[in-house]
Amino acid sequence: MTNDATGAPARLEKPLHRPNRPHFSSGPCAKPPGWGPEHLALGSLGRSHRSKLGKARLAYAIELTRKVLRIPDSHRIGIVPGSDTGAVEMALWSMLGARPVTMLAWESFGEGWVTDVVKQLKLDATVVKAPYGEIPDLSAVDQSNDIVFTWNGTTSGARVPNGDWIRDDREGLTFADATSAAFAQDLAWDKLDVTTYSWQKVLGGEGGHGMLILGPRAVERLESYAPDRPLPKIFRMTKGGKLIEGIFKGETINTPSMLAVEDYIFALEWAQGLGGLKALMARADANAAALDAWVRQTSWAEHLAADPAIRSNTSICLKFADDAVQGLDAEGQLALVKKMAALLEAEGAAFDVAGYRDAPPGIRIWCGATVETDDIVALGPWLDWAFEEARSA
Repeated sequence: MTNDATGAPARLEKPLHRPNRPHFSSGPCAKPPGWGPEHLALGSLGRSHRSKLGKARLAYAIELTRKVLRIPDSHRIGIVPGSDTGAVEMALWSMLGARPVTMLAWESFGEGWVTDVVKQLKLDATVVKAPYGEIPDLSAVDQSNDIVFTWNGTTSGARVPNGDWIRDDREGLTFADATSAAFAQDLAWDKLDVTTYSWQKVLGGEGGHGMLILGPRAVERLESYAPDRPLPKIFRMTKGGKLIEGIFKGETINTPSMLAVEDYIFALEWAQGLGGLKALMARADANAAALDAWVRQTSWAEHLAADPAIRSNTSICLKFADDAVQGLDAEGQLALVKKMAALLEAEGAAFDVAGYRDAPPGIRIWCGATVETDDIVALGPWLDWAFEEARSA
C-alpha cells in the first residue's frame, strides 16, 4: 500500500488474478478437479436401490471406501441417512448408556453432541470442554468410559493430533465424528470403535448421506446392549439381538439417492487415481501450508488454532489480529466478516468464507483435497483486498 497525493494511505488495488475455482466452502465443498455430470455412470438412475444393479453400486461404494481409507476388514462400513449427523445420532442413541460416557467438545458440532447426550438422552455424562481453537487435555480422559469426540473441529480449525492418546486396553468405546478428517487425515482405525463422516467434505460429494464405520467392539455392544429408549426405524441396526449385516453390504435402511451414490463413486475413483489416501492427505497439507504462508505474511489475520500440532489441514479458521480491529466489538467484527464475504462473492474471488455462526468472528477457508493449491495462493491477495475495503467502508 502506498500513500496518495494527500499523504493518506491509498486503498489496495484489486488483485489481477482470481482463483480459477473460488469454491472454499467448508461444506458442501469443492467438487473434484475435472468433475462434470457427464463423467458419472448413470445406469443406476431410475432403478431401484434394491435391484441387482442398485445393490452392486452401493456395495462398490463401500468397497472403494474401504480401499481408499485403508479400513481393516474387521470393521463394517454402512451407508446411512441424514449425512454425518444421521450417522452420529444412530450410534449415540443405539449404543450409549451401557457404561459411563465422557463428551469432549471444543467446537459447535461437539457441543451439539453434548446437547443430545445430556438433554435428550438424559445421560449423566462427564463433559470436558475447551475454547474454540484449543482441545482438552486428552491424557486426562477416563478411558473406562465411552468417549465421544470430533476428530477435526470443522468450526474451530482444531483437531486431535493423532490417536496415540487412545489406549489399546480401553474399557469404553470411542465414538469419532470424523466428517472433516476422513480422506485428509490418518485415522487410527485400531483406536476407533465408531467412526462417522459425510460425503460432502473432503471428497466434495453431495449432502444427505452419512457413513457409519463400526469396529468389532461396537458390534459387540450393539448385540449385547438394548437401550431402554424408543429407537426410530432409521436408527435400528439389530434384529433379534444380532447385527443387521445387510446394512453394511449396501442394503440401506431407506432409499438413497443413486445420483449422489454415483457422484460419491466418481470421487472415490478420482482419489484412487491420484494415489489414494496418501495423495489426498498430501494435497490437503499443501493447501494448508500455502494458506499458512499467507497468514504469516499478513498483519490482520491469525490462526484461531494457534498451536500447529492441533491445527486442521482442511477447515482453516482465521481470526482478526487485535491491532487490526481496534474499536470493534464482536458484533462489529461479525459485520466486518459479512462485508468481506459479500465483497469476495461479488468479485467471484471466493464463495462462502465467513466463519461459522457460533464461532469467534473470522474467516474460514476450506483446504481439503479437492481444492487446488494455486487457488489458495491466488486467494491471499483477495483476502487482503477485501479486509481493507470492508474496514474502510
